[in-house]
Amino acid sequence: MSLTLAKHLLAASVHKAVLMGLRCDIAIADEGGNMVAFYRMDQARAGDIEVSQNKAWSSVALKMPTSVIAQMAQPGGDAYGINTTNNGRVVILGGGIPLRSRNKVIGGVGVSGGTSAQDAEVADAAVQAFHYLASHAT
Repeated sequence: MSLTLAKHLLAASVHKAVLMGLRCDIAIADEGGNMVAFYRMDQARAGDIEVSQNKAWSSVALKMPTSVIAQMAQPGGDAYGINTTNNGRVVILGGGIPLRSRNKVIGGVGVSGGTSAQDAEVADAAVQAFHYLASHAT
């Protein structure tokens, strides 16, 4: 995950958030869950900074969207209580999506600022941009 690529993904997510009337915090992580780029939109909530970063980390660390983790973490689910692991860093709210290339997780995007469904939609804009850029790489 290069900084240049991460900036393109941020731009796609910011554009989507603006279209939706949202003010989001958006994080892009590399394959180790380490932050590559972060963008806080004007008037985005400060409390969402860490949430977005942890959504990106969670999607990479567990190799699945945080919306799937959220479903698995419900009472009675296979992953109930997972959000208490890793020093509470695992996020069970939608908006974190891993980025895959050739079936390998090479990074993740995390968005916080709207509902879980809205955050996932904004994050998906980065995923779509990632796939577009990958398919048009020279």
